[in-house]
Amino acid sequence: MRKDPGDLLQGTLGILILKSLLLGSAHGYAIARWVEDTTRGVLQIEEGSLYPALRRLEDRGFVTSQWGLSENNRRARFYEITGNGRKYLRNEAATWLRYSQAVTRVLRAAPALA
Repeated sequence: MRKDPGDLLQGTLGILILKSLLLGSAHGYAIARWVEDTTRGVLQIEEGSLYPALRRLEDRGFVTSQWGLSENNRRARFYEITGNGRKYLRNEAATWLRYSQAVTRVLRAAPALA
């Protein structure tokens, strides 16, 4: 059996990114750190997954981006969630929560796990 947090991340990366952007505009590294910190290191977003996902979200109109300076005075692209992105996040998060709660009920049901 595979123990790869990336399996979960694959299906939820977009909503994790959008959720992080509810805090305000952020560059890619800050988004990745927020997810890692919030999940206490369980989920880690690699650059090879993060930036293509950000691009897809931008192509779909869920985020906008602009160049700016990071806290380290480095040039970075900053992302911001759009109104459509907020709507998409609400819908997708509700679906994800409904499914995750159902799976949790199954896992907690009798018979108990060994």
